[in-house]
Amino acid sequence: MTRGICLTKIKLWTLLLVLLLTVLVGSASAELIGEEQLGKKIFFDKISDPDSMSCADCHSPQYGFTGPIAGINIKGSVYRGAVPQRFGNRKPPSAAYATLSPIFHYDEDEGLFVGGNFWDGRATGEMLGNPAADQAMGPFLNPVEQNNPSKEAVLEQIATSRYAGLWESVWGEPISYATPEEIDINYNRTALAIAAYENSSEVNQFSSKYDAYQDGIVELTEEEEWGLELFNGKAMCSACHPSESGPYSDYPLFTDFTYDNLGIPKNPDNPFYDMDTVYLDDGSPINPDGENWVDPGLGGFLATVPEWEDLADENKGKHKVPTLRNVNQQPGNVFPKAYGHNGYFKSLEDIVHFYNTRDVASEGWPEPEVPENVNTDEMGDLGLNDSEEKAIVAFLKTLSDGYYVPE
Repeated sequence: MTRGICLTKIKLWTLLLVLLLTVLVGSASAELIGEEQLGKKIFFDKISDPDSMSCADCHSPQYGFTGPIAGINIKGSVYRGAVPQRFGNRKPPSAAYATLSPIFHYDEDEGLFVGGNFWDGRATGEMLGNPAADQAMGPFLNPVEQNNPSKEAVLEQIATSRYAGLWESVWGEPISYATPEEIDINYNRTALAIAAYENSSEVNQFSSKYDAYQDGIVELTEEEEWGLELFNGKAMCSACHPSESGPYSDYPLFTDFTYDNLGIPKNPDNPFYDMDTVYLDDGSPINPDGENWVDPGLGGFLATVPEWEDLADENKGKHKVPTLRNVNQQPGNVFPKAYGHNGYFKSLEDIVHFYNTRDVASEGWPEPEVPENVNTDEMGDLGLNDSEEKAIVAFLKTLSDGYYVPE
């Protein structure tokens, strides 16, 4: 009886949290301007072939604009596409705060690549002036994601939608796709509208407990404050996830937009390893390498760019440093989220422990997927005790949006 009552309470609290998030999102929604409203409509519309998948299916607001399905997160962490037998190779990154990433470039002074979107940086921002806009063009046409056959097919679905009039209001003319030039212009507008929504206060809220703490509205608990001290000190988290404002925002973004190989092992449940027996429309396998596939990360993208191909090897296995904002955003405390580019870790406790003990032999961590270029300077054997790890996790939980409404 007691157990049943406890489970009922958990469900009620979960429902209340979801309702609270809905209210917060709804209140922010009223403040969206035209292009942002249009982008939101497109973001939540199932523009795919078949019509079963929207951007929000992999980037859900209630889960920090990342994957919302518990059963997927707890295993392979990679989301199926509109064609349900097809899977890509990486877990969905958060779409929140993605618009603040600079255009992809090489920092000569630091010897590091910075900016761009996607885990490997291939959405550089050079086409539309914002990496988030460049990124928004990709999933619609990716056969393992939304699987639309062409840009024109995407525009046709928007033209027949209930919000087609909003498109005309925003862009000053009806959507058209009669010529290649019109198709390109309006497909670019589609991506720009999505990026406008992703750049809105509904998505980039800066409304966490940490923001309230920085505004002097609340105090952190003793454990959270200790976690912040460790985050900026002994644990060296802030080396890549700065907790202070920086060059790209007046608020802390908890990412420096660089790339790193953390030495994360392969996720054996990644469905991409089985994609050697699943075929695209042209008859080619999605993943010809099968279980032998190794994720090259940034190095794989650089190898395709003549300007940077000589730097590919030294960047093999590196992935974009994600923002830690909303890293624990979820409806309740029992929902599993996945961490790392391949979702190998299933809790904040797991990934913090990995950062702390990766190179401690007695811990028995599996070998890195890519053994080259592993970061050994800022992680691996930090010497944190259990209480210190717990304090860092407590601090990370202060980074979820929805704690208060900023002025």
